[in-house]
Amino acid sequence: MNAFPLIETDPDDPAYRLVTFVATDQDCDGVLALVHTVTDRDRHAGDLTPHLMRRRDDRWELTHRLRADHRASYQFHPFRGDAPGTTRADWLHVLDHARPDPHDTEPRLPARDGRHPSSVLSLPEAPAQPYVRRREGVPRGRTIPRTVAGRRVDVHLPAGHGGDGPYPVAVLLDGEMWGQVLSVGDTLDNLAADGAIPPTVTLLVHTMGPGRPDDLSCNPAFVDLLADRLLPWAGAEFGATTDPRRTVVAGQSAGGLTAAYAAFRRPDRFGNALSQSGSFWWPDETEFDEGSEWLTRRFAAEPRREARFYVEVGLQEWMLLTQNRHLRDVLTARGYDLRYREFNGGHDYACWRGGLADGLAHLLGSPTRTV
Repeated sequence: MNAFPLIETDPDDPAYRLVTFVATDQDCDGVLALVHTVTDRDRHAGDLTPHLMRRRDDRWELTHRLRADHRASYQFHPFRGDAPGTTRADWLHVLDHARPDPHDTEPRLPARDGRHPSSVLSLPEAPAQPYVRRREGVPRGRTIPRTVAGRRVDVHLPAGHGGDGPYPVAVLLDGEMWGQVLSVGDTLDNLAADGAIPPTVTLLVHTMGPGRPDDLSCNPAFVDLLADRLLPWAGAEFGATTDPRRTVVAGQSAGGLTAAYAAFRRPDRFGNALSQSGSFWWPDETEFDEGSEWLTRRFAAEPRREARFYVEVGLQEWMLLTQNRHLRDVLTARGYDLRYREFNGGHDYACWRGGLADGLAHLLGSPTRTV
């Protein structure tokens, strides 16, 4: 069986690859190739034509020219009749029915809400992701479900967890995705086994329900709940540290905004913020009297907090890249301890799962502090 997609060096520029996606569906009138964020951008522009695969003999093909460090999840959507439209309803239908490439070679990216997993394309110069897959022979931690202040929290305890705390603590927003779907416990166990982070108590906070837009929009009540209810509970139950310098809050998209806000509002509890593809545009100018990029302007105007930051964003994230760069510039100008990274990908867990590991290693593994 052939392995797809086909990857060739661009003869005109060795920094790029010609990536040919191949679908072998016969019982359809066309196939739409969904390359995460790349296809979304044209969908937002109202034209999916560049992503319709062309029939060639007994298969469908489409070639994208991508930089050699690109990583993206992708799927195929065979269809009957007319090609899919670009309305939100049309797109949700596509996402509900799109399937992985049956000829892919990398481990797939799991999905939630009954959707199919995605294939993953990692071109040769994409950042390494040495921690994301389960390894044989690594001491395993355990994950246990709990409810704190009426909220579901899954707690990952490191291998050998016992009475030798206090343990560093990581708070991961959208915990139901990281724990139940992406098995982030494997990543945490690998990091600890390699000595990239010390054994860490990780709190996977469920935030993907109906209350997510309110919780993850610089909401002081939500951040105070994490600081004043969740962290003390984790200290009493599992020996989690009270030292903000050994505490990380991490999130993606609106969660990335909230992670940075937590370090801004409560640096007494959150001394480290890990933001991936943070929604620093928030709020829309029509929603808030003070205009957009509220948090970035607060960082610029108010006294510097005692907090460290790991911020990353994808080069394909046309709706977020400018705002993340603006935050970078403000944090740098104010003298914050900041590690900033741009990866060649999109708003995509295929990229975030590697970045999460790198961010935790930077923030918890640095030889900085004593308790």
